[in-house]
Amino acid sequence: MKIKKTYAFAFWTSLYLALFSVILFFLIDFYFLKSPLNLKTLVLFFIIFFILVFVIVQYRLEKFIYQRIKKIYNDVSILDASDLNKTSITSDMDSLSRDVEKFAENKQAQIKSLNLRENYRKEFLGNVSHELKTPLFTVQGYLLTLADGALNDKLIREKYIQRANKGVERLIAIVKDLDLISKLESSDLNLNKQPFNIIELIQEVFELLEMKAKKRNITLLFDKKYEYPVMVIGDMERIEQVLTNLLVNSIKYGKLNGLTLVSVKPYKQDKVLIKITDNGEGIKKQHQERLFERFYRVDKSRSREQGGSGLGLAIVKHIIEAHNESIFVKSTFKKGSEFSFTLEKVEKF
Repeated sequence: MKIKKTYAFAFWTSLYLALFSVILFFLIDFYFLKSPLNLKTLVLFFIIFFILVFVIVQYRLEKFIYQRIKKIYNDVSILDASDLNKTSITSDMDSLSRDVEKFAENKQAQIKSLNLRENYRKEFLGNVSHELKTPLFTVQGYLLTLADGALNDKLIREKYIQRANKGVERLIAIVKDLDLISKLESSDLNLNKQPFNIIELIQEVFELLEMKAKKRNITLLFDKKYEYPVMVIGDMERIEQVLTNLLVNSIKYGKLNGLTLVSVKPYKQDKVLIKITDNGEGIKKQHQERLFERFYRVDKSRSREQGGSGLGLAIVKHIIEAHNESIFVKSTFKKGSEFSFTLEKVEKF
């Protein structure tokens, strides 16, 4: 007879008690009562006793376990105690141990996730504080110097006012970028999607960044000559911002006299893949997963020397995801990096 495992404890307990009781009853009758007992009476007594004990033991076990598990759920106040009613109650301790182990693993995973979030929050607040503090102190220092008497010196006055203005511009850039990310995360930014020629837009960004690239003698080129337009759908202003941020990074961290190539290729059935490849410093593998975090910098000292708000890649990721598209990064340290993203195409090319 195959016994259901959830009733195994009650079954074997009832069986032992019933056998013991029958044997005890037989011995008492045989030695003391001296009354004749037939086999049918013993079997009937065994069956009735077994059933009664089985029902009582099973009921008490279920009630005992349920009450205590419910208390555990209520104590942790994370899970709803009513969830217990959705699963069958068991008196099998192996099954109960597995459930408790699974519960503990889930809680450990949640705690780990909360710790990671807390560490990220602390790091983010520290980065925001540092990014705002640096230009604020810079502006304050120049203004205090002017107030202490340097205002009367025309050369010093003009130089310090210009430097203070740069600090203010950096503060404004950080605030604008934070505001943009906030809108993107809250889906409060309305995208003006329309068809446009991605090749033409890339060429415009090349021209916009020509002077910046020349300072490091970096060449911005297409991977080939595109004779025909490549029409895609998206918010042209935001995609221009994506291209600008990615190309500016390739200029900042590309090697002197280097090269940045941009390619536009078919991707899957209805997409195009825009790749921006440089032969610069490259990025170590341990940094690549966090590149798109706000204020995350691979080389903090050099990154701040290069300027920028530290939010460029975070904005890029949010803009691409707002288009329901994907962004990728491939990089080999000391050899170069490749950033790419997808856009919906209008027609085959």
